[in-house]
Amino acid sequence: MHQNLTVVGVVLLVMAVVGASREGAPGERGRRASAASRPTARVRGPLPATRRRTDRAEAPLAAQRPTPRSRRVRPGIDVLLADSAQLVVGRRVGLITNQSGIDGNGVSTIDRLAHAPGVRLVALFGPEHGLRGWGRPGEAIADTVDPSTGIPIYSLYGASRGAPTPEQLANVDVLVLDLQDVGTRTWTFVTSMVLTMRAVRVMGKPIVVLDRPNPIGCVVQGPVLDSAFYSFIGVVPVPLRHGMTIGELARFANVEFGVGADLHVVPVAGWRRCDWLDATGLPFVRPSPNLTSLESVAWYPGTVLFEATNLSSGRGTDAPFQQVGAPWLDAERVAAVMAGRYHVRMTPVRFTPRNPGDDKFAGVEVTGLRFPAADRRRGDPIRDALRLLEVIGELQPDSLRVDSVGLARRLGVRAARGVVAWPEAVREFVARRRPYLLYR
Repeated sequence: MHQNLTVVGVVLLVMAVVGASREGAPGERGRRASAASRPTARVRGPLPATRRRTDRAEAPLAAQRPTPRSRRVRPGIDVLLADSAQLVVGRRVGLITNQSGIDGNGVSTIDRLAHAPGVRLVALFGPEHGLRGWGRPGEAIADTVDPSTGIPIYSLYGASRGAPTPEQLANVDVLVLDLQDVGTRTWTFVTSMVLTMRAVRVMGKPIVVLDRPNPIGCVVQGPVLDSAFYSFIGVVPVPLRHGMTIGELARFANVEFGVGADLHVVPVAGWRRCDWLDATGLPFVRPSPNLTSLESVAWYPGTVLFEATNLSSGRGTDAPFQQVGAPWLDAERVAAVMAGRYHVRMTPVRFTPRNPGDDKFAGVEVTGLRFPAADRRRGDPIRDALRLLEVIGELQPDSLRVDSVGLARRLGVRAARGVVAWPEAVREFVARRRPYLLYR
C-alpha cells in the first residue's frame, strides 16, 4: 500500500444538475455536421474559441458481441481507408495501438494498415499494458520486434515513459493512433497521446487519430482535474467522466494545451454521441486487463477512486471495478446504511483476487460489496463511490486508509473540510469543450 496513508473522514458531496450533464448531445443538435459528411477533422495550432462469489477466472480477451438491437457504426480505421486514405498512402506509417484497435469486423488495425495498398507500416508503438494488453498496471514493457512482420515494437510505457523518441520517429512520415478510450479521465492512453502529439510537433510530422465511440456515452460527471494534480494517470483538465471521444480529447488538448500538432482526427461514421458501445454493432474488446466488460467500464469512473484506498477494487476477479472489498469490511452493515440513506442496493459478496496487479489481497478471500447494474439514464458512479467511501469511513474509521494525494489525482480535486464541490467548474468545461465536439 501507499506510504502516506491517512484515515479518511466523512466525504460530503455538493452537486448540481450540471454535474451529470448530457450537454453535447441534444444540446448540440443542429449545430454540428454529421461525422459521415466530413471524413477528417483537422486541427493545427490554436483555434478561436468557436463499475455471492466472484473469484472465477477473468473473462477471455475475445470480443464480446453487441446486442441484436445494435446498429452498425464504422470506427475511424474503416473511415480512413475508405474515405481518407490520402493521409497514409505513399507514406511510412508508425502506429500506436493495442488489442482494442480493430475495425468494424474485428480485424486489427495493424493488419489493415500492413496490407493496405500503398501504405508502408514501419513502426508499432504500445501504450500501458503493451501492444497485446497483457502487462500489469504500471509495468514497464520492453521494446521488441513483431515476429510475423519484423516491424519494431516500441513501448510507450518503458524507458521513454509516454511518447516516441526522436530516434523512433526518424523513419516515420506520419504517426497514426488507434486506441479505445473508456470515457474516464484516469486513463494513461490519453496522456501518452498528448505527449506523442507534442513529440511529433517538435519533429514536424503529422499525427492521425482514428476515433472510436465513447463506450459509456455522452454524460458528463465529476470534478474537473485541477492542474495541481496532473499526473501520468490524468493530464487533461476534463471532468472525471468527460463524455468525449479520444479524437475529441485530442482536438481539445491540441488547442487548450497549446500543443499545436498537425492533427487530423478521422471520425466515427454513423455514431450518435449518447449511444453506448453495445448500441453500435461494434464488438467489445477489453481495453486493459481489468476492464473485462462494459459493466466494468460503466462503474470505472467511480470505483477507480478505491485504487487510492486499502480496499480492493475487484481487480483479478470476474467483476473488476464493479465491486470493492477488504478482509476487515463489515459489508452487511455498510450495505444497510447505503440502502437506507442513499437508496443504493449493494450486494454483500466474498471474492478472492487472483493476480490483481495492484498488490491488494492476492489469493486472500475478502468481504466485499458489489454495485448494482449501472443505471444508464440517472446513475452517477462517482457520486455512489464517494457515498460508499463516506459510509465506510463513518462506520469503520479505524480500518479504512486513504492515500489522500492518490485520491486527489483520481478525483481531480482535494476535499476542503471534507467537502467536494464541482458544479461551476463543470459548467465552464461544458461550454469550453463545444468547439472540439464532432458528433450530435
